[in-house]
Amino acid sequence: MKFATFELAGSTRCGVVAAAGDTVVHPLPVGETLLGLIERGAEALRAAGERALAEPAVPVADVRLLPPLQPPTVRDFIAFEEHVEGAMKTVQGPDATVVSEWYELPTFYFTNPYAIIGAGDPVPMPPGSAVLDFELEVGIVVGRAGKDLTVEQAAEHIIGYTIFNDWSARDLQAREMRVGLGPCKGKDSATTLGPWLVTADEFDRYRDADGFLDVALRASVNGVEVGRDSLVNMGWPPAELVAYASRGTWIRPGDVLGTGTCGNGGCLGELWGRGRELPSLQPGDTVVLTVEGIGTLSNTVVEGAAPQPIPAARKRPRTRRDAFDA
Repeated sequence: MKFATFELAGSTRCGVVAAAGDTVVHPLPVGETLLGLIERGAEALRAAGERALAEPAVPVADVRLLPPLQPPTVRDFIAFEEHVEGAMKTVQGPDATVVSEWYELPTFYFTNPYAIIGAGDPVPMPPGSAVLDFELEVGIVVGRAGKDLTVEQAAEHIIGYTIFNDWSARDLQAREMRVGLGPCKGKDSATTLGPWLVTADEFDRYRDADGFLDVALRASVNGVEVGRDSLVNMGWPPAELVAYASRGTWIRPGDVLGTGTCGNGGCLGELWGRGRELPSLQPGDTVVLTVEGIGTLSNTVVEGAAPQPIPAARKRPRTRRDAFDA
């Protein structure tokens, strides 16, 4: 099933997307949320969806799609070797290679759950940035709480998938990460999720014997295709990312894990490292991401706010008063 969250007649609703071409949505009762249904479990989610399908439908074109859910936490992995290689070349030059540590365990950072936007929403330029990039990923949505999960257990904790666009201010990111910590404001302004959540069972037909999903991915900017890949090229399949995320801590219903940016043009930053002279995103540019089995996301960049001034750090004092010796 495909579950969407949307605005309809002035209220926020969720419902089941159906019909050929994902053209209509069957609303659930007022007050139901997708996160609330996920927290009640996969069976409750499916039962609610089946009830909704018996109700009158609304054209998707008549609603404003919102992010399918507001996740409690968002982890973003970096699970595609080809992306890592291209990004390293952008940062360190044409001879850069993937560091050996990347192959040992999947790496992720926490990004901002308060910056989630939906399909079709405008994306403001981050304050102080002139070099904006998109990143084509898939979001893995957790359906059950768990800790220290095996890979086999983790597979049962995935309730669905959505498209994940990690908007990145490359100029801010480059400056921040020279400090040895980050990214922070380079990744803080917007993450698109949508257009809906597709339940995990819909992906069984794409799964191979090792748990990888052979799902096609495509990215275009202003109608020109710039990237194409498949989830089968991940270094770790989704269940292994979930298992690692649960190591030593809890994952909970609604948590979203980004697969990381795909290779072969999953973002402009990778292409720059491979010698493609493509401009960074500017106001007026439209990015369209398509993931097989899910759908299409489209967002247009708009002007953003000017940064409010923050003074430079004060130099440390050369002397200090030690009150404890007084």
